[in-house]
Amino acid sequence: MALNPGDSFPSDITFQYIPWTEEKGKITSCGIPINYNASTEWADKKVVLFSVPGAFTPTCSVNHLPRYIETLPTLKAKGVDIVAVVAFNDAFVMSAWGKANEVKNDDILFLSDPDAQFSKRIGWADASTGRTGRYALVIDHGKVSYAQIDTQRGVVTGSGADAVLASL
Repeated sequence: MALNPGDSFPSDITFQYIPWTEEKGKITSCGIPINYNASTEWADKKVVLFSVPGAFTPTCSVNHLPRYIETLPTLKAKGVDIVAVVAFNDAFVMSAWGKANEVKNDDILFLSDPDAQFSKRIGWADASTGRTGRYALVIDHGKVSYAQIDTQRGVVTGSGADAVLASL
């Protein structure tokens, strides 16, 4: 079932994640993955969650993620507490992608959706690849206030930072 504006964010969503630390800040350093209970962590916050088909892929690395990095101060000024990106990649790859893009201090959380479990649950996994789809959600204190998916390959519109900003 797809999430729609007005829906409650599911109560049992856990991603994997490697917290950013200065001592593990180099791309060649590895941290230890931990579970990140999004349902609990986001219950009383305004969150922008965007999903990409894969870390280090062309559209995701050139068009999708950079605009979120650029607009992070504006998103925060509009009351967003947390910005997170999710992909089917494992937590090590997601952590390296954040480091490669010089995102520090968990300014954007790089979360792993193992086997695209969350994306499949909401019906927004890519059926042909089994990967996470390209979508964006705004979750405001446990309620979805924005939900858009881009289904055309290589196109970032409704899931992009500018569309999300316009919805805030």
